[in-house]
Amino acid sequence: MRKIILLPVIIMLAAAVAFSQDNAPEKKYIVAGVAFYNLENLFDTINDNGKYDYEFTPEGPRMWTSERYWKKIGNLSRAITSLSTPETPVGPAVIGISEVENLGVVEDLVSAVDSTLKAQGREPWGLRIVHHDSPDLRGIDVALLYNPLFFEVGNVVPHRLVIPDDPDFITRDQLCVSGSLLDVPVSFIVNHWPSRLGGQAESSPLREAAGRLSRCIADSLWRVNPDQGIVMMGDLNDDPFDKSCAESFGAVRDQDKVTAHGFYNPFWYILDNGVGTLCYKGVWNLFDQIIVSGNLVQGLDGQLQYWKCTVINKPFLRTKTGVYKNYPKRTYAGGRFLNGYSDHFPTQIFLLRSVD
Repeated sequence: MRKIILLPVIIMLAAAVAFSQDNAPEKKYIVAGVAFYNLENLFDTINDNGKYDYEFTPEGPRMWTSERYWKKIGNLSRAITSLSTPETPVGPAVIGISEVENLGVVEDLVSAVDSTLKAQGREPWGLRIVHHDSPDLRGIDVALLYNPLFFEVGNVVPHRLVIPDDPDFITRDQLCVSGSLLDVPVSFIVNHWPSRLGGQAESSPLREAAGRLSRCIADSLWRVNPDQGIVMMGDLNDDPFDKSCAESFGAVRDQDKVTAHGFYNPFWYILDNGVGTLCYKGVWNLFDQIIVSGNLVQGLDGQLQYWKCTVINKPFLRTKTGVYKNYPKRTYAGGRFLNGYSDHFPTQIFLLRSVD
């Protein structure tokens, strides 16, 4: 109970969140950021027997040395500290991440985030970690970072994607983390859906199956608590309008068409306006999505309410010159080490909770 009493005061002082929504100037809100970032092959330098990670070793083709590893850790920590906003100066409450090899690299990243903040003259965030080892053949996982001032973990359940027609198929597990965000029950489903290897159309059924699994997870949560807020996020390897997102998972483009137990995809409009998170041959895609349940859009009594979303494509995260100008500045290109960040831009949404 002590946390419930003190948390709003801490957030109001630390985040300066006494803010009024445009259409309701008399109401004030606490703001919580929820972000997602594909970290592009955050591997350590150790060859893990049984996993296809040899290329990310000093002897491998990428010559993945400790020096390069720590440069990438430093770059990613800078990117993550840039996720703070005027409404959320102590950063997002929750950050989903993908393409991490193991718990150790995530711990290094979290430590580097605090070191970067200290170097900037800012207070450390003290992020905590929820990580689960997936069976992925490359050894990459998803994970969740969270600030304990805003989010308290209740339970963690990984979900395996099974393809009946292909029992040997293996991919990343879907990580469902349930808890209390600003003292409101919320579950986060963190994803990295199957890739487009072999072609978009040919591989689409795998992502459609992943979308159905995410939807089944959500429905099972609502059977326990119909008022549960749910946020599904991840690198979905599809755009918002693709079948896996729009049909299998069932996320709609328009807020006014979402039901309480449906899903709204705010990044559909972002992509419609020509903004994406990754680019291939001059065409932007928006695979890195954060999708919210309808009850979070409607702002029901006692719930959080969706406010807005953004793609974080700040200049330092972009390639500055050449054919790939304004593309995400990645770690490698054509086998050459670029000392970049990721081949994806981060995304973020903001949720509101009214203050009495």
